[in-house]
Amino acid sequence: MKLFIIALFLFIWSTGFIVGKAIVPYADPTLFLFIRVCIASVFFAAIALFSRAAWPAWREIPKHLLAGVLLQGLYLSCCYWAIGGGLPPAVMALIGSLQPLLTALLAIPILKEIPTAKIWIGLMLGLTGVFLVIQPALGDSSATGYTPAILAIALLAVISITLGTLLQKTSISAADIRVSALLQNIGTMMFTGFFVWVLGEDRWIWSPTLWGTLLWTAFVMTGIGTMILVWIIRSGQATKAASLMFLAPPLAAIEAYLLFGDRLMPIQLLGFAVALIGVLACNVQKPFAVFWRRAAKNHGG
Repeated sequence: MKLFIIALFLFIWSTGFIVGKAIVPYADPTLFLFIRVCIASVFFAAIALFSRAAWPAWREIPKHLLAGVLLQGLYLSCCYWAIGGGLPPAVMALIGSLQPLLTALLAIPILKEIPTAKIWIGLMLGLTGVFLVIQPALGDSSATGYTPAILAIALLAVISITLGTLLQKTSISAADIRVSALLQNIGTMMFTGFFVWVLGEDRWIWSPTLWGTLLWTAFVMTGIGTMILVWIIRSGQATKAASLMFLAPPLAAIEAYLLFGDRLMPIQLLGFAVALIGVLACNVQKPFAVFWRRAAKNHGG
């Protein structure tokens, strides 16, 4: 069951790259994010009230709001701002793939989680796999120019989701996940609403594609995907949870091939395999030892 939930999360999370491409002709990105989390907030409010879930202490609420800003608001906004400022999506994906490594490093002093050698090897394999997947796009995008400020925004996105991941492992993990999801979406709504006002974003071109994408992101990506991510983080080490992100770019490449006819080259399929091996190395507990123990037991019987 847990494997099914993780697979569902990976599929949902990977569609974020497709969403970023689909909404470009129709809506300003921060405005889209704001409306998305407004809908998700109403959705989670209904769930929390109907289930009569327990609310955290007042002193904990600012932490939940901040976690939402870091895990969704600032992270997604920075990704869209960086790409809108000229950063190729392939470069953004490569920079984003640094998040599991940064999580592993910061989890040592903050959460006292010491990654094993197997996890470090898995992280490096995952990063290598992502590079192989996006390598063709990096070559196509090499002539695109972007400023150091845009690169800094992309790095800020990585730092934001990393800190948001680590914050999920602090005292807020004791709260009911339904209420926490509501509060985190409210934090994201406040953040994106402020920047919609600051940036003066108002482009919203009505179309079936835009509304279909909005409903998918609000109810599936934010409503289901983000809550599964928080559950995964709570139920294991932060580094192991973050390592799952390595599979999002490969899955997105396959989805882009199926939906938009983008190229899917052998090196990308190799990258998917390498990234998958890396994620398995981070998350599977001693698979070969278990296999040999069972084999020896059966042979002895």
